[in-house]
Amino acid sequence: MKVALIQTSLAWENPTENRSHLAQKITGFMEEVDLIVLPEMFASGFTMNPKTVAETMDGETVAWLQHLSKAKDCALTGSLVIEENGTYYNRLVFVFPDGTLKTYDKRHLFTLAGEDQVYTAGKERLIIDYKGFRICPLICYDLRFPVFARNTAQYDVLLYVANWPKPRINAWDILLKARAVENMSYAVGVNRIGTDINSLEYVGHSQAVDFLGNYLLEPQETDGVFIVELDKEKLLETRSKLAFLDDRDAFELII
Repeated sequence: MKVALIQTSLAWENPTENRSHLAQKITGFMEEVDLIVLPEMFASGFTMNPKTVAETMDGETVAWLQHLSKAKDCALTGSLVIEENGTYYNRLVFVFPDGTLKTYDKRHLFTLAGEDQVYTAGKERLIIDYKGFRICPLICYDLRFPVFARNTAQYDVLLYVANWPKPRINAWDILLKARAVENMSYAVGVNRIGTDINSLEYVGHSQAVDFLGNYLLEPQETDGVFIVELDKEKLLETRSKLAFLDDRDAFELII
């Protein structure tokens, strides 16, 4: 499975500009891929003003995702601010080439920024079957919580979309590798670059790590589209040879 990681800057609370900018990125590369991944809150930046940018599932940005997914004949995913019945969610939307979609609401809200005061946390983990891979998509701060990510569902890919700032980027690098190794899974992380209105600097470090902690794509700091290929056969071969997941602890996750 070929995955394109789109790392770029985001215009603050400006979905129209972000859609236009990202559309140029998405349509600007010719290599065929199976999945395109955008950062967390790709339409707005990591805003704590959901009323300003919130859309519905019938809104412009979801329709835009569906249009581009069909045009590129691949899946497309990222998170955005969604409003439902007066409640706001940091919601990852995974769009299949046929226009159908699945969603995941961010479970661990970033209390340091007050995300928990304006958004509602999700309660369920999502596993997506696509192109022979089982994908577990998560969002930014979720990366710090290994129990929620524990591979009890035989997934093949952990996928993180983020707005993870420069001062804590070392943790991002370490934890992505840790999640890959402990779960014997690919880990793909897509972060943004640039500076937001709160003067937070983002240096990207979008990357892909294999099930043994080796880089398929080393952390990147420039604006760009980075393509990696995930090999299911190698994953299964390694899991069969090194059956570490067979020894994992059984537990019940209470949310």
